[in-house]
Amino acid sequence: MSSPPKGPRRCEREADMAVFDESAAGDAAAPEKLARLSADIASATAMREALKALQVALTHAHENRFAEACTFAEEALTHDPSLVFGWHLLGIGRDKLNQRSQALDAYERAFALSPADPDIAHDLGRLAFKMDMLPQAEALFRHCLSYKIGAREPSNNLGALLRRQMRFDEAIEVLRLALMAEPEAPMLWLTLGTIVGDKGDIDQAEIFYSEALRLDPSYAKAHYNLANILFTKHRHDEALSHCHKAIELSDVPEDSSMMRFALSTMLLARSELTQGWAYYDARLEPTYAEPIHFVVDRPRWTPGTSIAGRHLMLFGEQGLGDEILFANVLDDVLADLGPEGRLTVAVTDRLLPFFQRSFPSVTFGSHATLKGSGRAFRGAQFIKDWSDIDLWAPLGAMLKSYRGAISQFPDRPKGYMKADPSRAQHWRNTLAHLPGLKVGVLWTSLVIDSSRHLYFSPFEDWRAVLQTPGVSFVNLQYGDQSEAIAHARDAFGVEIHQPPGIDLRNDLDDVAALSGALDLVIGFSNASFNIAAASGTPAWLIAVETAWTRLGTDHYPWYSQVRTYAPATHGDWAAVMAKVAEDLTQEAARGTGVAATG
Repeated sequence: MSSPPKGPRRCEREADMAVFDESAAGDAAAPEKLARLSADIASATAMREALKALQVALTHAHENRFAEACTFAEEALTHDPSLVFGWHLLGIGRDKLNQRSQALDAYERAFALSPADPDIAHDLGRLAFKMDMLPQAEALFRHCLSYKIGAREPSNNLGALLRRQMRFDEAIEVLRLALMAEPEAPMLWLTLGTIVGDKGDIDQAEIFYSEALRLDPSYAKAHYNLANILFTKHRHDEALSHCHKAIELSDVPEDSSMMRFALSTMLLARSELTQGWAYYDARLEPTYAEPIHFVVDRPRWTPGTSIAGRHLMLFGEQGLGDEILFANVLDDVLADLGPEGRLTVAVTDRLLPFFQRSFPSVTFGSHATLKGSGRAFRGAQFIKDWSDIDLWAPLGAMLKSYRGAISQFPDRPKGYMKADPSRAQHWRNTLAHLPGLKVGVLWTSLVIDSSRHLYFSPFEDWRAVLQTPGVSFVNLQYGDQSEAIAHARDAFGVEIHQPPGIDLRNDLDDVAALSGALDLVIGFSNASFNIAAASGTPAWLIAVETAWTRLGTDHYPWYSQVRTYAPATHGDWAAVMAKVAEDLTQEAARGTGVAATG
């Protein structure tokens, strides 16, 4: 058989032909590739620059130079706006500078970029808490704790938030779980003590504060909290010792200011007025909680400086009740100014008619306060020529010189302020149809929070008072009190009469006139009570024994016609109200006016 012919066969050659793939496709030097490489290099360069700026920012933050830290964090973010740490650090810096709205924005940018970072969630929650954004803060703390179960700081802050909302049992449970994880954490014992104390168990609070101090004897806040509990329990010397220790140990200016102010109230409540008024200046320190910055460019009066023949300007301060309370000194100030001197006083606008009538030789105007980022600025725009003012002072500053001892409080049973006599007659006519003694009542405050609620008796304890025969009760309590008034009607069988045509919150001059038409006012201290007492209406004040305004006495030096009632033991409001009811029954039986003191 012959061999097959040699040579290529078309079909086989076609089967063996090479085929192309794209394994080496493209051009490394193509313009779009070079552009991308250029962008990558720029990005890497930007990242290096960003990281350099962040490192500088972090160094500044470590050394508490937060303004500089913010500057370099912002520089880092101009290089790379997606840097989570850059936004977080910027938020921290702005937070420390008290630039809350800007800090909130920075924290939110960081959280949006990294929602699974529990530390960012916690810092954002802390700021939201400080800004009273409580629902948002609670959600953020719980989000943080979902990653860090039982962690000390977020548990502490969540517990404090729940306490603020008076959700005491929930707060205790949060702290209980955290203490199971960290039983040696003084912070947790401190916050737990605060919660149970606000719930009313001051004995347990003392135990928890003492445990915090056992774990950390230099814990300033624990010394301070324990001081407050001990003072409430009438262990004054121990309380003062712990308060002084707290001030000595505190390295946070804001805390130190608050501690000094608290010490002032303790000293005043012990009749130690000289030292008490000295520490009372803490309210004016720039580090005090939401201090008032007075917008004045004139020399400030200091104790010992003569005011004879000078033009003195005084700023009303704190609340409405404080402006009226501190006006106790105005007659003394006028006497020292003499016939050649002048006095100008800025007060809340709602009080202007009341003050002008009471002190006709004084020039009164309203102050205006602007608040923002935790600061408040108070000015007096009605003063057109400040060069005419020789000296100025906050109204409360005069107490050092004029009320440095209990003996310096004058006996003025008719008060030191004057209601409108024509309006007082109007109210006497309006209330004439009510039988028996006409008694104004004040039983609460518009601001009731986790700690303030302990200073007011439950409304149920007013039952015996309101059921006193021979008495008609008139509401002096501002705000919407329809629920309490309905409860008195339905549960106590008593009508608390609502005076017609008056806004008890805003028509304060008419409140003075209304109180002047009453036989007696009974209640807790607020603006309305002070208005009534200052204008000479017989009044019975219900307050805790340690209330600093009692100045350690068994009466009320500010208003000599006021009788005081206080629980003998912490929280025993039922006994207090029973005594008020007993005394009121005797007054109603007498039927001809009310004894001022006794």
